[in-house]
Amino acid sequence: MPARTVRTTMGVRRGLALGLAVAVLGPALPVTGAAAAERSPAGSAPPSVTPADIRFRHDTLRYGDAREVGLLPAHVDRMPADLTGYLEPTPDHPGHPTYAGAVVLAAKDGVVVQHAAVGSAVRYSAVGPPPGLAGVELPADQQLPMRPDTIFDLASVSKLFTTIVVLQQVERGRVELDAPVARYVPEFAAGGKEAVTVRMLLTHTSGLPAFTALWSRYPTPAERFAAALATPLAAGATPGTRYVYSDLGLIALGVLVERVTGRSLADLVRDGVTAPLGMTDTGYNPAPELRSRIAATEYQPYAGRGMVWGEVHDENAWSLGGVAGHAGVFSTAADLAVLCQALLNGGEYRGRQILRADTVRAMLVNYNAPLEQAYPESDRGLGFELNKHWYMTGLSSPVGFGHTGFTGTSLVVDPLSHSFVVLLSNRVHPDRGWGSNNVARRAVATDLAEAMPVRPRSREAWRADPADLATVTLTAPLRRAARGGTASFLLWYDTEPRYDSARFEVSTDGGRTWAAAPMRLRHGDRRWASDGTVTGYGGRVWWQVSVELPDRATHLRWSSSTDVSARGRGVYVDRIVAADRAGLLFQGEGGDAARLVAQGWAPART
Repeated sequence: MPARTVRTTMGVRRGLALGLAVAVLGPALPVTGAAAAERSPAGSAPPSVTPADIRFRHDTLRYGDAREVGLLPAHVDRMPADLTGYLEPTPDHPGHPTYAGAVVLAAKDGVVVQHAAVGSAVRYSAVGPPPGLAGVELPADQQLPMRPDTIFDLASVSKLFTTIVVLQQVERGRVELDAPVARYVPEFAAGGKEAVTVRMLLTHTSGLPAFTALWSRYPTPAERFAAALATPLAAGATPGTRYVYSDLGLIALGVLVERVTGRSLADLVRDGVTAPLGMTDTGYNPAPELRSRIAATEYQPYAGRGMVWGEVHDENAWSLGGVAGHAGVFSTAADLAVLCQALLNGGEYRGRQILRADTVRAMLVNYNAPLEQAYPESDRGLGFELNKHWYMTGLSSPVGFGHTGFTGTSLVVDPLSHSFVVLLSNRVHPDRGWGSNNVARRAVATDLAEAMPVRPRSREAWRADPADLATVTLTAPLRRAARGGTASFLLWYDTEPRYDSARFEVSTDGGRTWAAAPMRLRHGDRRWASDGTVTGYGGRVWWQVSVELPDRATHLRWSSSTDVSARGRGVYVDRIVAADRAGLLFQGEGGDAARLVAQGWAPART
């Protein structure tokens, strides 16, 4: 081929790529995070990270040891024991066990470091009346233990498969994210939904209500689909201005991809996702011969179903034939691990591409950022939840992503550490009234996060004890009252934004009263300033902090405050030094270390 033809072809390809990026991303994104460091003025903002900062790898999953990928084995090894503890009532989940059984799989850098099963896949035949809701156990020889390869009803984790097939159609130019859904499904315009776009359904900002009982209100699948599409906007809703997590929006997206392709959603998921990735245990309506490997879910006599086992749990998805945009997919931890790794690889696994890398980045933009003030839990990319500390805990970041399912399933993916954890449980077996499994979701995410060491810059740092609903302090009494001068220290922090924080304070009256002290923070060429308090994502780096001391300062203090649940990876302080023109006031690595007063802080070597 002549050189001129090559250049022309490359130019066309580049133009198509740029066009797709605009179609996927929509309006230009603000430049933030590490990628913007050289263009942002010093001190412009606290640390952040965007999808542009993610570095995709091309790992293939294999089993290995935690040490191979720099993890602390003790925390990884703790996962099965933590999950086993929730097979009985606990102080944070009283009254009933959290679930009958569970499977966990955790990986980093392509190495599966934990894959374990606890409890029972099938244990109960029925449930007693309220308020006790006592489980009626099957005879011991009819119960089935949980296995690492047990197949689970994923519930709303199914929405991710719908999202992927929608974005595949965006890549092919058949769907535009900012086009009205009614362009592809004309009857969707009913009920004031003419302006609702595909992107709004993916980000749950359409104005649709959360749910309607299609299964009990309409007699046939056709009428149920029609009713879902005709559902009007919630009273007073304006599309794009409120966040309501809606099953109905994903049902509509399932219909949309069927309309534009002329193929069923089940076939699109199989041919576009599970078959290319080799996810052989994943799909809708599992075959009857697989029943012995499937975890039972809920006793549903009100729907005439008895104990649901081998069929989709969600009543609406069941009444729609088992295949719907919001629920219906069954899978195993190992299959979901492949999906997680494919996303960490930029949409590719073993040479099979299910999404383009720029599409994966577009999935992880927080399109609901303007709604955060009114809806703090609204952080969403395209289909995926972002930065949800309530179940991601220390794996959270502005680009940390995942999803949960009502039956007790979840996946959490941390693209910054190239790690993920999958937790599958049958927490609705035998009854949803036994409570959520959020405590267990947090436990395994915390275990994986804690396995990633924060390495002190000296022999040992100080860490605020990881406890809920606590304020803990580390106090440094100065050798004498300061004559001005400066304090410096290293700070590493990662907390739940807004709800948990770290604070630096100074006292000038012997520790009776305290005032926050403005901090200047530096890491490499990145600089910013704080009023004395930091919260949220800290960049996962040690910040060099300097503080101007007031005259007659007598004490320095670091405090960490947490709310009732959902912490990050914590707060660390190291290399404390204070001095004025007359000399040293405090040296944390010298003889003054013994003078530190730790209330809820402890030395940390890793």
